[in-house]
Amino acid sequence: MRVKHRSTLRFYLNDEFIELDRVEPYRNVLDWLRLEQHLRGTKEGCAEGDCGACTVLVGRIDRGGALVYEAVNACIRLLSTLDGTHLVTIEDLARDGVLNPVQQSLVDCHASQCGFCTPGMVMSLYADWLDNRRPTVAEVEKTLQGNLCRCTGYDTIVRAAQYASDHNEPRSDRLNTGRAKMKERLLALRDGARLVLRSGDDRAILPASSDDLAAVLMEQPGATIVAGATDVGLWINKFLQQLPVMVHLQRIEDLTGISAAEGTLTIGAVTTFAEAEEAIAQHLPQLAGLWSRIGGRQVRNAGTIGGNIANGSPIGDTPPPLIVLGSQVNLRRGNERRSVPLEDFFIAYGRQDRQPGEFIETITVPLPGPEDRIAAYKVSKRFDEDISSVLGAFRLRLDSDLISEITIAYGGMAATPKRARAVEGALLGREWTRETIESVLPLYAHDFTPLSDWRASADYRLLVAQNLLLRFWRETTGIAPVQVRELLHG
Repeated sequence: MRVKHRSTLRFYLNDEFIELDRVEPYRNVLDWLRLEQHLRGTKEGCAEGDCGACTVLVGRIDRGGALVYEAVNACIRLLSTLDGTHLVTIEDLARDGVLNPVQQSLVDCHASQCGFCTPGMVMSLYADWLDNRRPTVAEVEKTLQGNLCRCTGYDTIVRAAQYASDHNEPRSDRLNTGRAKMKERLLALRDGARLVLRSGDDRAILPASSDDLAAVLMEQPGATIVAGATDVGLWINKFLQQLPVMVHLQRIEDLTGISAAEGTLTIGAVTTFAEAEEAIAQHLPQLAGLWSRIGGRQVRNAGTIGGNIANGSPIGDTPPPLIVLGSQVNLRRGNERRSVPLEDFFIAYGRQDRQPGEFIETITVPLPGPEDRIAAYKVSKRFDEDISSVLGAFRLRLDSDLISEITIAYGGMAATPKRARAVEGALLGREWTRETIESVLPLYAHDFTPLSDWRASADYRLLVAQNLLLRFWRETTGIAPVQVRELLHG
């Protein structure tokens, strides 16, 4: 397979065409904007994709051919991944002294607070306003999951978001009126080339397709594969890691998308959490609540399901529920392919069953039947946009009142996502009752020896894991919360 190469990064910044022939692989969008373009409305707060002060919009052509704009964190978005996109910053919203409708609404509703985080708030609200004219309060709150305000409450900000929808004319907005023209510009940048950006001995490689990715990784088996950089961005910003060769997956469309057939969901590894949201709500509604708590909106727009699995984090949010569903990862190395049960993919902390040059193509998820009861619970210090202390996932099947099948998996309880096999074995064949549940709780100490860290103590994690099984029992038996309190304390 012969693929042409290109060595210049091409994208649009607001109304300006940008072409760069020298790009440092470690350079993030935020630093480039502030230090080289002198666009300082985009702020640096946490430098880890948590506070939202650095929020910008990135427009791209999606699989359906539409131009979509998504809010992302500029502090962990690497500049080299902008090829073929439209980057929009806060400076582009107001023209000729006239504020954008979202900006004006924040002024009218006195919602700017101290002002430091306001540009990020505006960009998040603007991304939603482009496609959602009349958001509910719950929708506004979800939009702002990834934006932290340290001054006061969010009431005025929520009112401003709704005021912008009720009292401003969307046709006056430039991104709306210029969307067709920008789409033509971005389509013209597509050339099917492999992009290779160099700075000294360091390289950032953007393959053109999954076949090209396979070829690149055979040539560079030790390269760091980067999908959404929601984790790798922290390696660079916080740990100052040097990654001499990075292979980025943003442009590989044939690794994105979700399809359902014959009781199975097949998820492309580079599918973002945001792209998967609709399919999850349709086919796995039991996971919809968890899905909306994975990061904030900006993280879900960038982070990928394959990346969440491949980095092997013991606190990744997707592995426990995917394990209980019996999922498998489908791997490719060159022209060779193999499949591995997801629970066997994690070997030890920082080690996965993935050979040099091998990458995840898809994740196969068997859909539960009507007799299956599924749940996933996330426990964290903060409800929105926080790392799990413990995440428990459960699948239950009953034969009359007896447990015929049960699978239990946790994140945050061991060096890898792990099943509670002793607990499962003790439950099989028994009645699904409170007495049965309480009798197996001591077995958690056989399955897990959790660590204490700044998120939670070992004792707390063990107690929470036990309580989540009790919660699952309550929800599957229809016992109201007040009754559970009486059972547990009476």
